Amino acid sequence: MKKQLEIHTEIIIQSDKQTVWNILTDTANYKDWNPFIVSMTGKIAVGEKLINVMKNGKGTITFKPTVKTVIEHQYFDWLGHLWMPGIFDGNHYFKIEYAGEGFVKLSHGERFKGILAGIIFKKIGEETKEKFILMNQAIKRLAEK
Repeated sequence: MKKQLEIHTEIIIQSDKQTVWNILTDTANYKDWNPFIVSMTGKIAVGEKLINVMKNGKGTITFKPTVKTVIEHQYFDWLGHLWMPGIFDGNHYFKIEYAGEGFVKLSHGERFKGILAGIIFKKIGEETKEKFILMNQAIKRLAEK
């Protein structure tokens, strides 16, 4: 059985789904609060191409993923590729769920595939997970203001 290459993080936020959704889908403001995706252009809508600039060590790297699924106030994801499809593909997702009166759970992660996925994941997996956690904490701070 092939090992699943996935990063999965969760955080409980004292807020409502709409507030968290609005933060995540307001791509123009990522630059103001996001410690990981330091710039995003494009719309969170099925078929839309995004331009994501992410912190990568001391520099940045730009990905141009395509939004695949959008379920308003609940879930969206995008699929990006390093170089070309099939080499190192990342399906990045955000899921917002009710977690009790006045709380939501944000699940945030990415599934990786491709011929170099195992090698690249081994190199970047831990650092990327740390950055997802930092991003989650920034969303929590913003939503709980």
